[in-house]
Amino acid sequence: MPGPAAELGLATALAAAQLKLLAALPAELRSRAVRTGERFHLDAPGWFRELEPTPHLAAVADAVWNQRRLRVRYRRWGGEDDQVDRTLEPLGLVLKAGVWYLAAAVSGQVRTYRVSQIRALEALPERFERPEAFDLPGYWRTWSERFASSLLRVTAVVRVSPRAFALLPMYGPHAARVARESAGEPDAAGWRQVTLPVETVEHGVVELLRLGADAEVIGPLELRRRMREAAEALARRYEDAGP
Repeated sequence: MPGPAAELGLATALAAAQLKLLAALPAELRSRAVRTGERFHLDAPGWFRELEPTPHLAAVADAVWNQRRLRVRYRRWGGEDDQVDRTLEPLGLVLKAGVWYLAAAVSGQVRTYRVSQIRALEALPERFERPEAFDLPGYWRTWSERFASSLLRVTAVVRVSPRAFALLPMYGPHAARVARESAGEPDAAGWRQVTLPVETVEHGVVELLRLGADAEVIGPLELRRRMREAAEALARRYEDAGP
């Protein structure tokens, strides 16, 4: 159980919710496990990342559990000067790679908020009715794929070796799926051509260098040119390494 989840005191309940023997639990425990699964979904945490400060996490979790509205001041992408006030109906929390996200209804639409960006919070006394049809894991899968897709604005055309093809999942589920679905037939050596979405040309250089000599960028031409420049710079850096 990831550390951030344990901080909420949810380790035991969440583990119970994941057991395949749910049907064998006593009625009271079964009800609690199902209720937890509806409201809290964990996406595997990443390594080597410091946890974000989330001073309002406990209050948000309490509001999710007890179906109480929240009035929050939220910092948007524009920085500390870009803050808005929102009244939220909190539906569920998701832990993604050590970062907490809140799914909440606003004026009838479900939106996603990063808990660490809540600058002020007031729990309101009134309760709200939770939509019976709301599926937190399903909502999160749809939202996270749409968000990932919005970030990947450049499509790289790449020839990859069998080893590199096997490593494509390291670029994330959306990019890996696009690459697999676009893959051509392997040649005699097992190399095949794929399209791989990346954020920008600059980001693509960094990401594709991770594959080393197991990948060749075909296009766009600017990305291929930048890859060549990076390779030449690396060769110069190590030219005194000897045979």
